[in-house]
Amino acid sequence: MPPSREPLSRDRILQAAIRVADGGGVEAITMRRVAQELGVEAMSLYHHVPNKDAILDGVIDQVFAAIELPPPEYDDWRDAIRARAHSARAVLSQHSWALGLMDSRRNPGPATLRHHDAVLGMLRDAGFTLPMSAHAISVIDSYIGGFVLQEASLPLKTPNEVEDVAGAILDHLPPDEFPYLTEMIVDHALQPGYDYQDEFAFGLSLILDALEARRR
Repeated sequence: MPPSREPLSRDRILQAAIRVADGGGVEAITMRRVAQELGVEAMSLYHHVPNKDAILDGVIDQVFAAIELPPPEYDDWRDAIRARAHSARAVLSQHSWALGLMDSRRNPGPATLRHHDAVLGMLRDAGFTLPMSAHAISVIDSYIGGFVLQEASLPLKTPNEVEDVAGAILDHLPPDEFPYLTEMIVDHALQPGYDYQDEFAFGLSLILDALEARRR
């Protein structure tokens, strides 16, 4: 890789670390590998970041910064949280390696702190008690993270892939022995317009409606 002509900076280092993690997971982030991504010597990174932990703290803050915060004005708190949840899912789908780090860092950055404070403040302003706000954040974020992980592991990215995978399963699935699985595949998964991604919005609405009932 030819040497970079753009001046090295903390932001460039963090962006390079994110690219490294996107390609090889968080375990691929090392000072040497990030330096290779930038076309520089590893020692030059230490002028901008003290160590690998600082890089990990920084990349997680970058991920949080990419997630949309709840808008300052809204008619229904559920719409505000729904928009934030869809944004979080989109960002984390691109950087699923970040899921294991988001709640484990001991030095949260400014974007991380702003994000948590904004979500908590929105729930408190909507009338949730402090304990219920904590419950709401936990269940919503657990749902987002779990869905992202499940979606990433499924071999179903396009309608053609759904047909291929479902068809292969049906070929070895005796309908008399597994009637409900057969029904699910034939009458649901293989129907026109089926998209597993639609399950995210459905599940999220169930959670938000249940929380609204508790809020009242």
